[in-house]
Amino acid sequence: MSERLSKSEIRKDAVQGTVEAAAATAGQVATIITGAVRDVASAVGGFATEVFEIRDSARKAAADNATTDDPR
Repeated sequence: MSERLSKSEIRKDAVQGTVEAAAATAGQVATIITGAVRDVASAVGGFATEVFEIRDSARKAAADNATTDDPR
């Protein structure tokens, strides 16, 4: 015996499939964006650390230079 689907059931299945696909795609995009934001934050944090280290080194060098009796 062959079971036939009504037009409304077919529409419901099509809408359900579309919504499921959209939700899956939105989840994938959110994962990509989250990873990108994390990577950018990590890169900026690494850059800031380097800037602080350079600043500290420059201060130490200036202090060492000021305490030496170098006539230059």
